[in-house]
Amino acid sequence: MSFPDRDFDPVRVAEKALWVRRVVLEMAVAARSGHVTTAFSQTEILCTLYYGGLLHYRPDEPRWLDRDRFILSKGQGGIGLYPILADVGFFPLSDLANFAGPGSNLGVHAEWHVPGIEVVSGSLGHGLPLATGMALAARWSSQDHLVVCLTGDGELYEGSCWEALAVANHLELDNLVVIVDRNGQATLGYSDEIESPLDGPRHLDLEEKLEAFGLEVRACDGHVPERIATLLEDARRRVGRTGRPLAVVAKTEKGHGSAFLAGLRGGPRGGTR
Repeated sequence: MSFPDRDFDPVRVAEKALWVRRVVLEMAVAARSGHVTTAFSQTEILCTLYYGGLLHYRPDEPRWLDRDRFILSKGQGGIGLYPILADVGFFPLSDLANFAGPGSNLGVHAEWHVPGIEVVSGSLGHGLPLATGMALAARWSSQDHLVVCLTGDGELYEGSCWEALAVANHLELDNLVVIVDRNGQATLGYSDEIESPLDGPRHLDLEEKLEAFGLEVRACDGHVPERIATLLEDARRRVGRTGRPLAVVAKTEKGHGSAFLAGLRGGPRGGTR
């Protein structure tokens, strides 16, 4: 399997995922802060994007006009993105040691002033609307870069997400890629178990919902880089051809990769997204 920028090496991506998890734990312990389990559920997704040749970026030119825009809508997972951005050269690795510390650029939630971060995120329901606007701006500017948004399944309880998806479908924004970190947990509880009408519907039919909103939907194990890469390898070739945004539902596990954190319930209501 190959991509425009480089050959895809699943072994390298897996090794980087292991390294990221180790660094995330070190950062969280040192800072006594950070959303570790949500960072662990997204690790293979991010490593595949940044180390697998799927995203176009220039660490020495963070605002390069032709870069792909990556939106970490689940901004509380910033602790899991920072090691990757530092490793590929957006800022020094030494900055990681002061995560969430005095004077640090690296806050618990990702913010736009960090090189490699596009927008402030973490407030639920903001990332997809922002990504949709960026995809539309690219269309109006005749630019062909991708806009990739990583959201959590818990975040999809926000109506603004579905409004954005309806707009993206209506405007045929096939340069928009939505990746759902489907770890099954939300502040409301486990998204496949919620039954109270006050809390919202269960997410058992998430793929069908996304298809109903006009997206092309694909699903995979979100902890297998080869599967993620295979589903995304034609994302760039789709632009201007399909007229449909692409959604990848990546089935993941909170705390994946840690024997004592994997699947851990984050509190009486199921933790965060």
